[in-house]
Amino acid sequence: MTFLGQTGVAESATQSVADATNFMGTMGDFLKEHGPKYALEIIIAIVILLVGRMAASSLRKGLEKVMVNRGVDAGLTGFIGSLVYFSIMAFTVIAVIGRFGVQTASFVAILGAAGFAIGMALQGTLANFASGVMLLLFRPFTTGDFIDAGGVVGTVKDIQIFSTTIATGDNIRVTVPNGQLYGGVIKNFNGYENRRVDMVMGIGYGSDINKAMEIIRDLLTKDERVLKDLGLTIAVGELADSSVNIKVRPWVKASDYWGLHGDFYKNCKEAFDAAGIDIPFPQTVVHLNKVED
Repeated sequence: MTFLGQTGVAESATQSVADATNFMGTMGDFLKEHGPKYALEIIIAIVILLVGRMAASSLRKGLEKVMVNRGVDAGLTGFIGSLVYFSIMAFTVIAVIGRFGVQTASFVAILGAAGFAIGMALQGTLANFASGVMLLLFRPFTTGDFIDAGGVVGTVKDIQIFSTTIATGDNIRVTVPNGQLYGGVIKNFNGYENRRVDMVMGIGYGSDINKAMEIIRDLLTKDERVLKDLGLTIAVGELADSSVNIKVRPWVKASDYWGLHGDFYKNCKEAFDAAGIDIPFPQTVVHLNKVED
């Protein structure tokens, strides 16, 4: 019994060796026939990967450098750089897979369908994201600007990729979706360095118009906040129901707008009172006709 068992083990071992020899022979024949071809494909694939990676890195660095020089937001710069890098690498990997005979058309179609489905599900969020990118790229306003946009008037405190935080005049924190901001009219009161202050002073019909205009000009000429080189308009604008309205339009720095606006009316009222120029109240003249019996 022992002899028979040892014989069976010897035969099994011999068969295993024979199978291994046959396998190695088959692999050897396969490599002899196809080895050079696949070795070349592997080398080409490695070269494509290396070139794609180098191109992606160079393009990302160049793009980030350009955006930094143009003052683009740091968060947006990093996001766009990474998006460009991984997009190029994805196309590179697909090109490498295609070198080995794998059909990539269906793979790309699946990715496209998945991206479309995700886009439809998140279209509101993606709209805010796209608007945030546009706001950070084109900068219709920056942090600290006083704006009227999206139905909110206030000072911009923070601009994020999906929303913008605005503090109203009474210091209420308002978070506005970027899609609502970029999709409408944006009024940036700090958009330009200088602003024109449009004001109206009304005087009585019995008052001296030339004297009133002279007082107004003297007040604005002495005010250092008024930019004299940009011109100053003082003219009769309207013969209203109760007053002669004088239009006053000086130019100031944007930061001095409200300061001059408030000070002018106060100083002008005091100067008119001292000069005896009447500032009339709204009034209605009623004429009564007597009808005889």
